[in-house]
Amino acid sequence: MAEDVNQRIEQWEKMTREVPDGMAFFSLGNAYREAGRYEDAATALGEALRHDENLSRGYQLLGQVLILLERQEEAGKVLTQGYTVAAGRGDVMPQRAMESLLEKLELPVPRVETPKPAAAPVGADSVIDRRTGQPGSRMAGPPMRGPLGTFIFDHFSQETWGAWIAQGTKVINELRLDFSDQEHQKVYDVQMMEWLGISQEEVDEHAKKAGEK
Repeated sequence: MAEDVNQRIEQWEKMTREVPDGMAFFSLGNAYREAGRYEDAATALGEALRHDENLSRGYQLLGQVLILLERQEEAGKVLTQGYTVAAGRGDVMPQRAMESLLEKLELPVPRVETPKPAAAPVGADSVIDRRTGQPGSRMAGPPMRGPLGTFIFDHFSQETWGAWIAQGTKVINELRLDFSDQEHQKVYDVQMMEWLGISQEEVDEHAKKAGEK
């Protein structure tokens, strides 16, 4: 297990040097966190948020790491900001997690109003994109089979999916992923879900609601 984490750390360190974007630093920070390298994790996650201030999970993990480092005051500021970002983006699971962490720190949970989507007709050819909060072109169909593909189809636009394909190509190339290997496929799926801000709980809940209709 330790060897696997260290290997991922090496891979993501390489990627942050070659493609220094928010997701690369987020993944590196998460790997540092799993390895117990909390100072390094805090630095990497802070860099992730510098590149992408809308990365809800980045705030959540940075807050958790700062608490482990006994830097509660910093953690409170990060979690407060992150809670507001997550609420505005509709990232339910990170928002709930940060609410719980703020309560454990005995800090007030921000009172926020979820912004209404931009006024625009949303029909069969468009969808309110959860990543941008704006209307976008609806995909022709789910990008993959199963509940995850359905969730992505219902919540993200073709434009956002195209942006992930570009990011995903970098992930495949930098990590040398081979889709004939199921473990490599899992690595790709995890990166995709983190980039889109999706949790498995949300996918399962969405599938359950769809089955009840």
